[in-house]
Amino acid sequence: MLKKNIFLGILLLFFLFIPAFALDKNNQPVDVLTVKGVINPILASYVNRGIEISEKDGAICIIKMDTPGGLDQSMRIIIQKIISSAVPVVIYVYPQGGRAASAGVYILYSAHIAAMSPSTNLGAAHPVQMGKEGAEKKDDVMTQKITNDAAAFIKGLAQKHGRNISWAEKAVRESVSVTAPEAKKLKIIEIIAEDLEDLLKQIKGREIKLLKEKVVLKPNLSKIKEIKMTAVEQFLFTITDPNIAFILMMLGVYGLIYELASPGAIFPGLVGAICLILALYSLGTLPINYAGVFLIIFSFILFILDIKAPTHGALTIGGIISLILGAMMLIPAGYPYLQISKSVIFSAALISGLFFGIIITMVARGLRKKPVSGKEEIIGSIGIAKANLEPVGLVFILGELWKAKVLKGTIKEGEKVKVIKLDGLNLIVEKFEDV
Repeated sequence: MLKKNIFLGILLLFFLFIPAFALDKNNQPVDVLTVKGVINPILASYVNRGIEISEKDGAICIIKMDTPGGLDQSMRIIIQKIISSAVPVVIYVYPQGGRAASAGVYILYSAHIAAMSPSTNLGAAHPVQMGKEGAEKKDDVMTQKITNDAAAFIKGLAQKHGRNISWAEKAVRESVSVTAPEAKKLKIIEIIAEDLEDLLKQIKGREIKLLKEKVVLKPNLSKIKEIKMTAVEQFLFTITDPNIAFILMMLGVYGLIYELASPGAIFPGLVGAICLILALYSLGTLPINYAGVFLIIFSFILFILDIKAPTHGALTIGGIISLILGAMMLIPAGYPYLQISKSVIFSAALISGLFFGIIITMVARGLRKKPVSGKEEIIGSIGIAKANLEPVGLVFILGELWKAKVLKGTIKEGEKVKVIKLDGLNLIVEKFEDV
């Protein structure tokens, strides 16, 4: 009887604790990522790492997003990771005043739950083809193929999560945009939330479908972890800004030119090489127009040529024009959010013009300056006879004793002489009279 009572007691305790175990299992922790800026390989790597951490934590992954768009390949890497995620991924367009444009629209459509904060907007998802600009290219076959592919891609994402398909296609083909209330009304998003706490309250109890199972969201508001970029990721993301990349390229070239002009300085060359390597890495993550790159390289060739063979600044002016055109062409026009700032371009051109202008001026002055060594220095110099010149004797010129010869008459010891000619290692002098 006692054994039976003990067994019943243990069984009762087991059933009493089942709800607690279930609650703990369904009280999912929350991991928060912040995507702010252009979608590029660094951001794609950061998002992938964040989702993997969320999968290890068994957490709901919230991605706060504010982006003008970005690169297609990086966008697709993020989307593939979201679709295959073993945990729920929520895309939240935040903060107020933020946006999810271009690539951001596709990423939002791939999320298990799509949310926006008030005063944000979404749209303008027309794909960009490298080197295609202007209305005359609108009906280009390749452009149509890219647009059709992008439309099919976003329609597939919309079907997967039951979102507005027709608007998604319009966003791709017509670059339409909507506000947060419009997006919810059109069933593009599920939630409008003031902040993260409001978002977590609104997603609570919602059922979503992952690849292998359905999950009811029960976020634990006391277990929120922010996953930030590492120092390396933040540094690499910073230098992938086109303005930073352009400045690094300029510094790199300046450093190498200085090192070539002053061999052995080491430090300028070292810094220049590092800046140039970082600039090449940065440019490698951006959609680059190589005509722009060649124009920038050509500009520096002109600067160097003007130093070696001075043309009174003509080549430097050509270099400045080439530099400005190259910088403006460096990023294709289809990427307005990646364009180099005009203030940065003109500042760099001005500094380059002043830098090389000063060097050219110094070279020109040096060419006009009277030589201060060798034969040219001695001729015309004034010295003192150290012995009678009848007609040969010693004279003291420029701190040294020279054997000298006078052509006419004689010069007594102590009298001043002037060098008029050089005859091998002997000086030809004449008597110098102070006026």
